[in-house]
Amino acid sequence: MPYLPMTDTIRLSLSEARSLMQRALGAAHVSETTAASVSAALVQAEAEGQVGHGFSRLTDYVAQAQSGKVNAQAQPNMSQPTTVGCHIDADHGFAYPALDMASEAVIATAQTHGAGFATIAKSHHCGALSVQVDQLAQAGLIGIMMANTPKAIAPWGAKEAVFGTNPIAFAVPRAGQAPMVIDLSLSVVARGKVMHAKKSGKPIPEGWAFDQDGQPTTDPEAALAGTMVPIGEAKGTALALMVEILAATMTGAAPSTEMSSFFTADGPPPNAGQFLMAIKPHDQSAFATRLTPLLEGIADLEGARLPGMRRLNALARAEVEGLDVPKAYVEQAEALAQK
Repeated sequence: MPYLPMTDTIRLSLSEARSLMQRALGAAHVSETTAASVSAALVQAEAEGQVGHGFSRLTDYVAQAQSGKVNAQAQPNMSQPTTVGCHIDADHGFAYPALDMASEAVIATAQTHGAGFATIAKSHHCGALSVQVDQLAQAGLIGIMMANTPKAIAPWGAKEAVFGTNPIAFAVPRAGQAPMVIDLSLSVVARGKVMHAKKSGKPIPEGWAFDQDGQPTTDPEAALAGTMVPIGEAKGTALALMVEILAATMTGAAPSTEMSSFFTADGPPPNAGQFLMAIKPHDQSAFATRLTPLLEGIADLEGARLPGMRRLNALARAEVEGLDVPKAYVEQAEALAQK
């Protein structure tokens, strides 16, 4: 992949960014509804500062739609095997339409029964999980999401990757304020940041990844061929196993060891899995009363910062100022939209 200079940027409003992405996807014969869903999620991730899940993904998404690795005309299908649990077959399409369906279902179920969950299989890269759990918290619910991804992390002490970076996200509603959102990869950084570094022609910091021989590396290409460093060493890989069980074993999706890459257009559909859950507090007023002093006590500590505050600040700026997108990405998107 050629080096893309990222120093020059073009400012786009959020609506301009969504429109540009939607046109690029539409030119690749992605259905209008799906293109709108994908564009909304990628732009939201970019606005949050999650650049590895924003514009940097567009060319890969389009290439996979064109090659057939992603079903551009997918029709997600939902079944309801239990009162509080639904299952969604994403039809080997993009994850976001299936996640839209899942969010709507678990919100309705949790509001009625106190909790609801969705399992998703035959899915794809699901980007920033914060986007999904925030929707649940905006509905007054506690949101939890997990996803499995192509193998990238070795069990601690081993060299061969078994787990994906297998992200986890959590969101909780707050009285009179935006929800608190926690979104973390079980590698030290999300693998998308390594791909972004590769596309930018930049090295990665020490401590992010190992090469194929299990040696630390700052070369993003060697990192993508090797494994990611897990958070918390053995504890991180234990959490990755937990996610793998909920997002792949329970959903019927492919295990991380069998998934094809999210970054290339060749190979079969990845058959990724996602798990989404919403919980309604028994007494929402009492819950808010107990939650507020906990979070405010943390925020008031010198040197402390509540999780997700950087995200909220980035979103606020993006709403007012728009996005400063690398010129190379904008030019790529415009070229794709004209095909």
